[in-house]
Amino acid sequence: MIPTVKDVAKKANVSPSTVSRVINDHPSISVETKKKVRKIMEEMDYFPNATARNLGTQRANTIGVILPPLDSQERLGNPLYLELLNAINETAAGFQIATAVASAANSKSLLENVQRMHRQKQVDGFILAYSEKDDPVSEYLYQQKVPFTLIGRPAKREADIIYVDNDNQLLGKQATEYLIEKGHKNILFVSNVNQEVIFFERYFGYQEALMLAGLPTQPAVTMLQPEDYTKFPEVINQTGATALVIIDDIFALRMIQLANLHGYAVPDDLSVVSFNNSIFATLVHPYLTTIDIDVTDLGRLGTEKLLEQINHEQSSGIQLVVPHHLIQRETVRALK
Repeated sequence: MIPTVKDVAKKANVSPSTVSRVINDHPSISVETKKKVRKIMEEMDYFPNATARNLGTQRANTIGVILPPLDSQERLGNPLYLELLNAINETAAGFQIATAVASAANSKSLLENVQRMHRQKQVDGFILAYSEKDDPVSEYLYQQKVPFTLIGRPAKREADIIYVDNDNQLLGKQATEYLIEKGHKNILFVSNVNQEVIFFERYFGYQEALMLAGLPTQPAVTMLQPEDYTKFPEVINQTGATALVIIDDIFALRMIQLANLHGYAVPDDLSVVSFNNSIFATLVHPYLTTIDIDVTDLGRLGTEKLLEQINHEQSSGIQLVVPHHLIQRETVRALK
């Protein structure tokens, strides 16, 4: 037989309402009584009914994780989001909080999913796992005053939104500086996105490093359409590029394949530095030289900051910067 609140109350010699208050950690119950009842709950292997508990606290005890619109193969297969989800889930579980995921193929459907979860009170708040210009999801969360934490830097309202991020401009700068130290002078910045805040920040860092070194900067090479891929050899020839800074590991692998297809070997003809240090960085040779952004810490801090908001412990915007470090592997060659 599965034990009930009445069974626990009877053994503890208290009323069922007292057991309910202990479950909800009500301040009217003494510490001694809470210890006594919880000990009996453990002995009886009693687990509170989550639905009943939520009704009593007016909380869902669940947080939502919003993934970016899954509109490309790179996003669908990007292990960064799985690592982030795992870190969020582990942190939330430590607070006895469940997680739910909102995902969709486009921004419109994603917004509808988020609105439904919010209006039906399925979650107490959200972790937004991306940052884009003119994003309808972040705008909805802000306008509706929904508790949320952003993984990434906000495109606007930085003083009002609580966010956790790496210093992505510094990442772009250090990746480029590493190539400069290895003797490269003609360096390109390559990306398959051009509206995410992370693109602008890493590209600005790339430009800063080259300008400080007195070297020429180039317009970002954005691979958004099929014809962009066919023009790749022309871009390399025109710029005389010997190295690429690429927006993330997944896209770096695709660009290495594209380079090989057109007769460029990595790192003999083109050196590559990317970001994230994902599992794909060491799946095939040459192993990627990449910057580790500590995804686990991003997820952990994002979850903790969201729970602080839900518990009314945060009242204004705050930025937390997660450290990073360069992992030197096989995709960068030193020029003589």
